[in-house]
Amino acid sequence: MRGARSGSQTAHESGYRHHKPRPFAPIDFEPYEGGADPARISEAAHLSARAFVQQGLANDDPEVTRRLIAVAEDEGIEVLAELWSEAPAHSLPGALWRLYAVRTATLNMPDVMAARFSAGAHRAEVERIVAGAAEPPSAEELKKMTSSILSGAFNGDFAHALERTAAYCRVLALGMTEHADAADLASSERGTNLTLRARSLDNTAKDLEICARMWRQGTLD
Repeated sequence: MRGARSGSQTAHESGYRHHKPRPFAPIDFEPYEGGADPARISEAAHLSARAFVQQGLANDDPEVTRRLIAVAEDEGIEVLAELWSEAPAHSLPGALWRLYAVRTATLNMPDVMAARFSAGAHRAEVERIVAGAAEPPSAEELKKMTSSILSGAFNGDFAHALERTAAYCRVLALGMTEHADAADLASSERGTNLTLRARSLDNTAKDLEICARMWRQGTLD
């Protein structure tokens, strides 16, 4: 899924570090380009995604879950992008890419995300509850929430994790729309940019909801 490129801020927390010189906050989930055989890339994406989920679901060791959650921090989100970002949206690697990308964006821009979530929460009471954000939805609480979602993906209900992320994206998108309306007063270009990114994020929510249904039907691969 392509969207307008957005800037990124780095917010460090204990144990969170980047291995790349330029941190990546993929709020628009831009795919990486590569020169390898597309068929082999696709096969690797599906095999690796299957291995990730199966390892989590087959293991009740908290340390295994912790390592799966932290893989983007330990290896860099770029590594996961190379594996999964060009996979179809309605596929297991496509769904995993969106889970990790949303979490990374939240870790990199927690204050921005908290402001957007707060702005959208009053217009999406159900989605706010489904996402599971504590009140008030502070930057720290949103970081904890995205970690708990990934934890649930690997040791609980994968479909529910997708639905929680979708709900989170919808609240963020509504908040971005409100910010776009305010931004229009100062800069129509910025307002338009925020509106386009909000639509992109809402489409991501729809993709995740479809993936959740496919997972429950046993057709997500």
